[in-house]
Amino acid sequence: MNKQGSIVQLAHRVQLFMPLVLVFVLPVLSAAGEVGEKAPVEGTGTITGVVKFAGTPPPPVKFPVSIDIARCGTERWSKALIIGLNRGVQYAVVSLAGISSTPERPAKNAALDQVDCEFTPRVLIAPVGSTLTILNTDDFLHTFHTRSTRNHPINKAQPSLRKVLKEEFDQPEIIEVICDLHPWMKAWIVVAEHPYYTVTDDSGSFALADVPAGSYQLKVWHETLGEGTKDVIVNSGAVTNVTFELLTK
Repeated sequence: MNKQGSIVQLAHRVQLFMPLVLVFVLPVLSAAGEVGEKAPVEGTGTITGVVKFAGTPPPPVKFPVSIDIARCGTERWSKALIIGLNRGVQYAVVSLAGISSTPERPAKNAALDQVDCEFTPRVLIAPVGSTLTILNTDDFLHTFHTRSTRNHPINKAQPSLRKVLKEEFDQPEIIEVICDLHPWMKAWIVVAEHPYYTVTDDSGSFALADVPAGSYQLKVWHETLGEGTKDVIVNSGAVTNVTFELLTK
C-alpha cells in the first residue's frame, strides 16, 4: 500500500473511533468545568465566626416622636444594639487590617433606603469610589445628612418627589448618617478600601471568603460596643473560625 493509501486508511479509523472518544472525554471535561467553577481560589482560605455580646444586655433606648406621628407612631426604640440568639450582635463590621487590595466593584450599587421612618440597612458597605444610591420609599420628607471627616459631608433634603439620590465616597471611612427631622433615624456607611469587609447577620455570624493565605489582624467595629482585634492565620483551602466578645463601652 502506498503512502497516500495509508493516510486515507488512518483517517477512516479516526472517524470510526471519534464517537467513542467523545463519549468518554466530554463528560470528563464537563465535570472538570463544574469543579473549577465551585472550587475556591488557589492559595486562599476563609474566615468565619461570630460576634457576641459579653454580659447582660442593656435596656433599649426609647425615643419620643414629635413629628410625623401619624406615619412614625408615638415612640421609637433605638436599633443601635441588636442582640439575637446566643448573644449574637447584628450589624458589627468585621474586616482585615493591613491588607492592600483593590475593592470589588459590585454588580449593583449599594443602596440605603428610608422605610417606615427608619434607615435600612442599619450598616452597609460601599467600596471606595463606587456609587451609593439613597432611596426614600416613605412618602414624606427626610434628610440625608452625613457626619464624616475624610469625605466631604453631605446634607440634602429628600422629599417624597425626590425618591433617589446618588453619592460617591472617595476615602475609606465609617460614616454616620442621620435624618435631621427624625432623631432616632441613623445608619452607617462603611467606605471600604479592599474587598475583605463584611457585616454580621442577625445571629452575629460573618464570613470572609477568598482571603490570601497568611497572617492577619482581624478587626471588629460596632457603633456602641467599640472595636476589637484578633490575630488570625489563614491557610490555603482551610476555614479559620474566630469568636469576638464585646462589652458596652
